[in-house]
Amino acid sequence: MLRGLVASPGPASGLLGRCFPLLTAPSRGRKSRTDPPAKSKAGRIKLPPPVDPAELPVVQDRYRHYLAIVRALRMEFRHELFQRRYAEKYGDLGRQRKEAAIEEHRQLMAFNDAENRCLQLRREERLRREEVEAAEQKLRGAQSRASRLEELLKKREKEVLQLQEDAKEFVTLDNLDEKIEACLDSPRNYNFAIDKDGRVAKRSVVS
Repeated sequence: MLRGLVASPGPASGLLGRCFPLLTAPSRGRKSRTDPPAKSKAGRIKLPPPVDPAELPVVQDRYRHYLAIVRALRMEFRHELFQRRYAEKYGDLGRQRKEAAIEEHRQLMAFNDAENRCLQLRREERLRREEVEAAEQKLRGAQSRASRLEELLKKREKEVLQLQEDAKEFVTLDNLDEKIEACLDSPRNYNFAIDKDGRVAKRSVVS
């Protein structure tokens, strides 16, 4: 067996093969029919294994007995299987199983219909709830938009009123002389110094 695991024949490879057997199959493979026999087996004559003449009849008789027992068991099992199949298909057992299958199918269909009705009711309830929520959300959105528009209008109205109040102090051609006289009558001095707290510390005198 070790010869098939070593390298190709040769003095060096044979020596290496005895020390380091290969772990893979030989690359040559199986010997073909056309290859000549090996030199070590050239004169070998194949002989059948030796048989004891006294033991051979006993072994043959026991083997025939074994085959007969196995054949009988196989026929018995086959006959029992055929009887069972026939009873299931044509006998009372088959009828009972068929009736049981029909009853089970009827019960399953009834259960399926009940589950479908329950799911339909849940789906309708969910759709109604979603419609109510959508209507409420739409109403809240409309109210929010109306409130924002109202606040915007109030803000713009307030800005317009403030602009009207500020417009009274604007300098125009009509009140230009009046504004000039008012500035001359009430001079303001912006030349002053403040401290760290932002209070006026020193102010120069207007000449």
